[in-house]
Amino acid sequence: VSISQGAGPVAADGSREVCPTSSTTYTLTANGPGGTSSSTATVTVTTPQPAAPPPPKPKEPSLSELVSQLNDAFFDYDKSDIREDARAVLTRNADQLKSILSRVPSAVITIEGHCDERGSAEYNLGLGDRRSTAAKEFLTQLGVSAGQLRTVSYGKERPSCTESNEDCWQRNRRVHFSAQ
Repeated sequence: VSISQGAGPVAADGSREVCPTSSTTYTLTANGPGGTSSSTATVTVTTPQPAAPPPPKPKEPSLSELVSQLNDAFFDYDKSDIREDARAVLTRNADQLKSILSRVPSAVITIEGHCDERGSAEYNLGLGDRRSTAAKEFLTQLGVSAGQLRTVSYGKERPSCTESNEDCWQRNRRVHFSAQ
């Protein structure tokens, strides 16, 4: 028996292992007292597809992205006490803040006090400070770490709305949350 394609001769009762690196056709020829017989065998070599890379890990949201999910709490005209709707907002924010601060233990969250355009700059700075302080005290009573909250007043200097009407003024009388 002889095998072409470089595998070399094989004894009549032997075998030969072949390990082609590409698809190859082998011709097998048997010579003996009864004559000659030939046959072919094709070995198809396929290259395995590389393993798919693992899916990317979901991107962790940044501290700013987490804090941006907190809602503003609103105040009545010339007031700094927490009204009922603001209590509900701050209570939901307290749960979110505790979660954020457990995920990012070094975080410091700023509670910004804001006012509408009416009144002097100095008066509104004081009112904004009272609003941010009231919100901080409310949040700490709900278990948010006081050491990770800071307050600042922007008075009427950073309005969210610039129209001179009650709807706009109401949107400006607020506490807003930001990340350090």
